[in-house]
Amino acid sequence: MSKAKKIIVFGNSGSGKSTFAKSISKRDSLSHLDLDLIAWKKTNPPERMEIKDSKEIIDKFLAENDQWIVEGCYSDLIELLIPESNQAIFMDLSIDDCIANAKNRPWEPHKYNSKSEQDANLSMLINWIKDYENREDTFSRKAHLEIFNQYTGDKVQFKSNVDSMNYTSM
Repeated sequence: MSKAKKIIVFGNSGSGKSTFAKSISKRDSLSHLDLDLIAWKKTNPPERMEIKDSKEIIDKFLAENDQWIVEGCYSDLIELLIPESNQAIFMDLSIDDCIANAKNRPWEPHKYNSKSEQDANLSMLINWIKDYENREDTFSRKAHLEIFNQYTGDKVQFKSNVDSMNYTSM
C-alpha cells in the first residue's frame, strides 16, 4: 500500500500555489485547504485570525482527511502542518513571474464577490509581491526558505510554473 500523501505548498503571492494545489488535489484525490480561508477574520478591513483559532480549523481538517494538500504563504500556519506532512513544495518563482501570474489570475469567488472587486486589489497585490524578498515577516521569502531548508522529509523547490506542471508525486 502506498504512503498517504500529506503535502504542504508555500511561496509568494502569485507563485501558483492555489493553481498547483487544486490540480494535484483533483489528480490525486486529495483534500485541499487554502490557508487564505482560515487566516483572516471576516472583518473590514481584514484582520489576521488568532493562530490558535486557525490551528483549531487545521486540526479539524487533519482529523477529517487522511490525504491532503494544504497551501498558503503563512509560515506560521505552515509550521503547524510540518509534523503531519510528508512532502513540502516551495513555489520559489521570480518576482516577475509572480506578478505575471497575479495579473492573469482568474476570479477567485471564494475570496472576492466579483472579478472587479478582485481586480481593484491588483496594484496592492503587485506591491506586496514585489516586497517578498525584503520582508522579514511570516510571508517573506526568508521565512519560506527557512522552512524549506529545515524540512527533513521529501521536498521540492519549483522555480517556474512549467516545472510544477511536470510534477509527479512521491
